[in-house]
Amino acid sequence: MKDLLYRSVSAGFQAFIWGGEIVDQEYLPKQGPAILVANHLGALGPIAVTASVPHRLHPWIASAMMDAKLAPEYLRLDFVEKEMHLPKPFSLWVATAISKVSVPLFKKLDCIPVFPCPDDFHLTFERSLDLLVQNAFLLIFPEDPDRPMDPRFGMRPFKKGFARLGEVYFQRTGRCLRFYPLAVHGETRYVQVGKRPITYNPYAPLANERVRIKNLLEMMIHEMILRKSGDSYLGVPLPH
Repeated sequence: MKDLLYRSVSAGFQAFIWGGEIVDQEYLPKQGPAILVANHLGALGPIAVTASVPHRLHPWIASAMMDAKLAPEYLRLDFVEKEMHLPKPFSLWVATAISKVSVPLFKKLDCIPVFPCPDDFHLTFERSLDLLVQNAFLLIFPEDPDRPMDPRFGMRPFKKGFARLGEVYFQRTGRCLRFYPLAVHGETRYVQVGKRPITYNPYAPLANERVRIKNLLEMMIHEMILRKSGDSYLGVPLPH
């Protein structure tokens, strides 16, 4: 039933909101576990990836989005006023109405709450790990909302905390997790899959490995965005 609901939501996004296509789909793995990492583009990124990627995904989302008490205010600030440009009190009315549907929907779709308090991070990783050992696909948008937007790419720098999934998965299973970059192109309505994943290296120092995974994924998405726009990337060469 949950998979059917997810497919219905995905099809609705594609038909009524996104209407785009996926490029280089052959570079996606046929089976999980895997982490898909993408640029956010406001509300468009999650909608685009959910609509375009053929696998059943479990997105990381802000925990407030799954809390009936906190969701209206979060939606008001992060979506209704920012994306829909509605002022108060109309913004709060609309956000409250949306939350009545979105909160139970996110729970039924097995989205993974990401908590703002570091003391609760273990809950996010425990739920993520439970899904990964069941060969699930997780979807993460790791942009740091507190960092400035880079106008060249239309995205903010990534946080590195999500890369710890490689550590905990290896500790549980003894296998190396792979992270797949996705670039969401808003103007051309493409979701592009990177040509190679980044594989967790269990022999590297843990702190260094988190930074390496974060930096490489961010750089690969930058490269895809610039190539699609006809520009060229002048940064560090991509990994082979």
